[in-house]
Amino acid sequence: MSRGESNHDRFERYVMNEIPIRLIRLSDMKFVGRNDVRRHFRSSVPEGTETYLPQEYVNYAVLSHRWLDDGEPTYEEMKMGTATGPGYEKLKSFCEKARGYELEFAWSDTCCIDKSSSTELDESIRSMFRWYKHSAICIVHVAQSENIQDMAGDEWFERGWTLQELLAPNAIKFFNKHWRPMTSHYNDKNSPSPILEILARDTGIPWDVLECFTASPTSVDQRMTWAARRKTTRVEDVAYSLMGIFDVSLQIAYGEGGDRAFCRLIEAIMQAGDPSILNWKGEPARHPSSCAIPLSPESFVGSQHLEHKHGPLEMAMTSLGLRMSLVILPLKCHFKFKDGYDGFTVLDNPLVLPRDTHIQCDPWSREYALGIVNYSLLGGSHGVLAIRGKSAGVVLSRFLCRRRNIPRPERNDIVGLRCVSCPLEESGGWKLEYVGLVCFDFPRTLNGILVL
Repeated sequence: MSRGESNHDRFERYVMNEIPIRLIRLSDMKFVGRNDVRRHFRSSVPEGTETYLPQEYVNYAVLSHRWLDDGEPTYEEMKMGTATGPGYEKLKSFCEKARGYELEFAWSDTCCIDKSSSTELDESIRSMFRWYKHSAICIVHVAQSENIQDMAGDEWFERGWTLQELLAPNAIKFFNKHWRPMTSHYNDKNSPSPILEILARDTGIPWDVLECFTASPTSVDQRMTWAARRKTTRVEDVAYSLMGIFDVSLQIAYGEGGDRAFCRLIEAIMQAGDPSILNWKGEPARHPSSCAIPLSPESFVGSQHLEHKHGPLEMAMTSLGLRMSLVILPLKCHFKFKDGYDGFTVLDNPLVLPRDTHIQCDPWSREYALGIVNYSLLGGSHGVLAIRGKSAGVVLSRFLCRRRNIPRPERNDIVGLRCVSCPLEESGGWKLEYVGLVCFDFPRTLNGILVL
């Protein structure tokens, strides 16, 4: 809200930027644009300095559903008035339910976007989370469910885009395959709706988050697990469908491939500096300069969820890899035996790591370290290093150092410079080991903080 902004200015800005480009007018099933919506709701804007929130007056319904394999109404068919088939029957049922909420406008992702316009498609995908957030009601059609007990197996819970359609709206109403309400509650996201318990159980999303979700690039490890088992038809949509949840924006580029799209998503999230983005396991993505990018949301499944206080890390992706500031502590490799004869190596730092922390390593060609993520400098950038007693970090490795001499050039080769040859220390850059964040305790800390 801008300082000194009038109610009319606030209304104009909201309608032209925060609602869908195109809505369906329920009275005649015709498309209307933002200018039509502005004219319709203009009389609701109070004069003077009375507090005015446009989203409480500019109301519309949105549809959340599993697309049919074919037969969904298109923008062109709706514009020409030739839409027919099972998809159009579904759209009419949705609009009928929206009228029951005394609404005059509705939006569906099947027909309200002109997908022949790359500009409109780009804006729609980037804005979709906000459009669902600002809706008066999100009507969910679970087409394979008869009652609440059937919902766990419904495909609606398996699709990538329906995750943000569940999280973004403030009010949701579920309808079964016959378009009958699943509960008697107005809003199925609020307690004591019986659906809320099923949603939390089947999605892994806590109750309080379902009731009131805030989009942000935080708790990355936890939020990625919500999307890990979901599928999308276009591989790039794995990344695009998560933009709104993490409150980041990407240029839409279908055809770039799923790996590249997901790498761009991770890079955008990294700018916020939340260390939880490092809490993943498995193989990294194919990135041109860094091995610190996970392959997909599934990479975050199985990582230990760590509750630790920290400030944001300074992260920046460069042509040489990921740059970030860490406190580095050396780790030692120990050779141990399993089943009496099978040898393997583990990392150990008795002052930091718990005794049961075993990470396979290569002690002959690599050196290892622990990079602490939640530290602070008391007194500014040149102050005293402080580390919390309960901390978290990442396991790093690099090739062992070796020294070699650089050939000394002749004096005549470089005019005006004094040439001095010296040994060059060679080592590779630190590489992230794909084991997720590691939790540990420093001994004998004062008030939970170790001052170095």
